[in-house]
Amino acid sequence: MEEIRAPGLKYRKRRGGVRVPYWIASPAAVKAGFRPSTVNLSSLADQPALLRQKCERLQSEVLMWQADIGRRDLIFDGTFRTLIDRYLSDRDSPFHTLKPATKHPYLVYSKKLMAHVGSRRIDAIDGRDVRRWFAEWAGVADVRSPDARIPRARMVLCVLKAAISFGIVCRLPGCAEFRGILAELEFPTNKARKLAPTAEQIEAARRAAHGVGAPRRAFLYALQFETTLRQWDVLGQWLPLSDPQPSAILRKGEKWVGPTWAQIDQHLVLRLTPGKTADTTDTTGAFDLSACPMVMEELASIPAEVRKGPLIINERTGLPYVYGTFKDAWRADFEAAGLPVKMWNRDLRAGGITEAGIAAADPEDRRKVAGHTTQRMNATIYDRDRLEAHRRVAKARSALRKHDE
Repeated sequence: MEEIRAPGLKYRKRRGGVRVPYWIASPAAVKAGFRPSTVNLSSLADQPALLRQKCERLQSEVLMWQADIGRRDLIFDGTFRTLIDRYLSDRDSPFHTLKPATKHPYLVYSKKLMAHVGSRRIDAIDGRDVRRWFAEWAGVADVRSPDARIPRARMVLCVLKAAISFGIVCRLPGCAEFRGILAELEFPTNKARKLAPTAEQIEAARRAAHGVGAPRRAFLYALQFETTLRQWDVLGQWLPLSDPQPSAILRKGEKWVGPTWAQIDQHLVLRLTPGKTADTTDTTGAFDLSACPMVMEELASIPAEVRKGPLIINERTGLPYVYGTFKDAWRADFEAAGLPVKMWNRDLRAGGITEAGIAAADPEDRRKVAGHTTQRMNATIYDRDRLEAHRRVAKARSALRKHDE
């Protein structure tokens, strides 16, 4: 008997050495409760075409069952715990559409929220409870306290609102009424960040990175400051293998997606689509690196033969940075450079935008370079227009630095 290949098809040896075909469900499906776990297909052993079709049909059934199990098995009993559990687990939940960098804090604070108020019934809570919870999330008795951790409290509140909104979509009892209560409440907002590093401070951070043998970090600081690109757009990020974006750079069940040297052409023009707008527009940012003094200084120390693969790598591993490692590294660089303790790496973008303003660069050019445009405007700003805008802004910023010397 000829043995064929088909999804889930296995052959088992029986009496007389005869090998009998069986379809066998995956261990994950069986563990989750799918039945039957095995199907004897000996009656189709001599009919290869029908045997293959039967296996494919059974495989389709188990895949459909797995896709729907989250919806069928989630029980809502009126508590915040079961609501949040459904928000995290239901395959139709907007939680699954979040980008990995956003999904992580949502998952962290969802678990904290379940531990804090998970046992409470949604229909038994009013606005006074939520105000008290907000203060507890902020770590103070009075949210007006200067010690209040408002960003953390607002993040927890954001997760709660997301779960409630999904509960309304699912027509879960009590969610619509509770959303109405939240709409009537006002909470303190996050204070606007005021730290914007200067060119002199960026120079110091670059020297610190070079001092510990990390020239690519110095290159990153120069790129962030001169182009005003966001951290993720320059550093890239490690994503689950299930993410649809292609990548050939893999490690420990993850793949890296980010800017590569191939995105810098022979004229030293860097082109990339900012991650924040990638889902809403195909607009590509264009930056003339030859107009960026700090970037050119860093490029001079990077040999042409190694300019391949990711733009920014951890010299110790030869791979792009894992975020936790990068976070510790830039903090060490900033400390060594004497930068303010409360300054963050993402403040480099604000520093570049601020310098462009001080240099009196044209407001429209600054907006194009920073990506502060509406979707309608993005559709009308062409690649060449953005490139020329960056060149004009870079020229104004360079002139300002020379004037200040």
